[in-house]
Amino acid sequence: MSAVYDCSKHESRADGLAAAASAVRSSRLVVLPTDTVYGIGADAFDGGAVQSLLRAKQRGPDMPVGVLVGSWSTVDGLVLGTPPQARALIEAFWPGDLSIVLPHAPSLQWDLGQSRGTVMLRMPLHPVALELLRDVGPMAVSSANVSGRPPASTAQEAVDQLGDSVAVYLDGGSTGEPVPSTMVDLTGDDPVILREGAVSRAAVAEVLGVPAESLA
Repeated sequence: MSAVYDCSKHESRADGLAAAASAVRSSRLVVLPTDTVYGIGADAFDGGAVQSLLRAKQRGPDMPVGVLVGSWSTVDGLVLGTPPQARALIEAFWPGDLSIVLPHAPSLQWDLGQSRGTVMLRMPLHPVALELLRDVGPMAVSSANVSGRPPASTAQEAVDQLGDSVAVYLDGGSTGEPVPSTMVDLTGDDPVILREGAVSRAAVAEVLGVPAESLA
């Protein structure tokens, strides 16, 4: 049976975060608010939990799951190297609506889907998400919806789609109009925007010091 916690109330928020942390450490799934949409998450290093996440979304491993982190410094332990362009984007936009794709550290024992040696990382600008991430560490997180259906902008919308496949729902109120993060691929010789979302192409180009058209 799932539990829903109202994070607008101090006591309920504390109880919810404790329950969510316990669920993550027990290979179960949680739904958490972010600054874009609600996410469904699991321990990034628990392959069984990540598989449960994909089953809950009715999605295959061909669309790998991204990873949310609670601090800038966490990134260094997850990737093969943090190039200057990544540092610049992190300093400009984190925490916030920008996802960065980098080669992951080959020593990591995780299975996020068919990621071909890469990982998509983001630090969300939401106090509930950050508190949980700083407690449990990196989490594999995808939008809290069944694949092909609209992303959830409220906890109730996530409950309606995912039901008891999720152990704990953290209700942080409405996230507003669902706008995805902008996704920048830094795995090649030149940066490429894979998806333009909340952060504009022009803003990314300005930070990187390149023409906006070169990011296509």
